[in-house]
Amino acid sequence: FLRGIPRDLDEAAVMDGCGSLGILTKVLVPLTLPALITAALFQFIWTWNEFFNALIYINSVSKFPVSLGLRMTLDNEGAVHWNQVMAMSVVAILPCVLVFFLAQKYFIEGISTTGLKG
Repeated sequence: FLRGIPRDLDEAAVMDGCGSLGILTKVLVPLTLPALITAALFQFIWTWNEFFNALIYINSVSKFPVSLGLRMTLDNEGAVHWNQVMAMSVVAILPCVLVFFLAQKYFIEGISTTGLKG
């Protein structure tokens, strides 16, 4: 994404008197904000749905994430309480859906733009 931003913007900022930090904060970060938010959204969803690393590294059942708790609910002696499973499924998916809808503007802009507006 950064390679798609022309060097002319950097050179114009230098001619306007910006230093390296000014170029970063006033030119590059505003242009890359949609791409950064898109990457953060993907990372959040990937980490939230992570199953195997939590299974390997966490020893205490009380510290298991929601995905492991949902899986452990399904392993109870063959009897499945579907109302509890559906409630835990909503709890498991709700943060991902909320984060997506809150960041939807930047997500769509980060996918559709190439770095410059206009």
